[in-house]
Amino acid sequence: MGSIQVQKVQSLTGHRSAIYNLQPTEDEGVILSSAGDGMIVRWGLGHPDEGEMIAKLPNSVYAIHVPEANLLLAGHNYDGIHLLDWRNKKEVASLQLTRSAIFDIQSLHGLAYVGTGDGEVVVVDYKKMAVVRTLPSGSGSARSIAVSDKRRELAVGYSDHFIRIFDLDTYALKKEWVAHQNSVFSVIYNHAHDLLLSGSRDARLKAWEPGKDYALRQEVVAHLFAINHIAYSPDNKHFVTCSLDKTVKVWDADRLALLKVIDKARHAGHSSSVNRLLWTSFQNRLISAGDDRMISVWDVIF
Repeated sequence: MGSIQVQKVQSLTGHRSAIYNLQPTEDEGVILSSAGDGMIVRWGLGHPDEGEMIAKLPNSVYAIHVPEANLLLAGHNYDGIHLLDWRNKKEVASLQLTRSAIFDIQSLHGLAYVGTGDGEVVVVDYKKMAVVRTLPSGSGSARSIAVSDKRRELAVGYSDHFIRIFDLDTYALKKEWVAHQNSVFSVIYNHAHDLLLSGSRDARLKAWEPGKDYALRQEVVAHLFAINHIAYSPDNKHFVTCSLDKTVKVWDADRLALLKVIDKARHAGHSSSVNRLLWTSFQNRLISAGDDRMISVWDVIF
């Protein structure tokens, strides 16, 4: 492993339940979080305050997403999605989509892609709050979504162990394959390396090549237990994974080589499952959050 220094610079506390999502905003150093307590909270990374609650929903909020300035989409479990003006703490609109959980929301050019517990990906015009299309469902939950404008494709990881690729223009299913031995919890494109990365409950990290019909380039047994999320650094030279095994790991993006393990014993890391990551351009800060109700802010020095 390479010589990387990691130091915790801040702990953000206030959530009363497991934290499931972190999102950037256009404001430098301002992020949003959501949790099992139904709270959506605004945090300022440059200030050690306790944050500001944007909204409080009755059920867990696994998925939040900032599609454009001032707007926030929140997936409200067993209800649907809410469009919020997060800056002014106001609800703009809501839409009943499903009675199951909502695991992920991504967006592109005015359309939101919502992954649900009943296996559907619902395409929503979020300005009109209208359903445009519902993509064919798998036999398991749609757990993670990655959107590629360059390839005009949508990659979805499912709990039935499949990754499915949809055409963004026609919504046709272009390809599907059994990608892992268990649920696919995270998928993410990186066009700088022509890769789609996937992480699974089987603890394996896999790199697929979109330009070669998603051929498998590399597979790594990356963690002891489930990989919950993958996030790239702002310069795309590195990425991080987090896991049920309570660790965050830093990787070289070119070689898929492990560079650093961030854990509780050596770095005052998380005491339980780490659920979400966000690598910001604000002072290159890495953010992690998990079941311990803690948001940790890390300084990563290469």
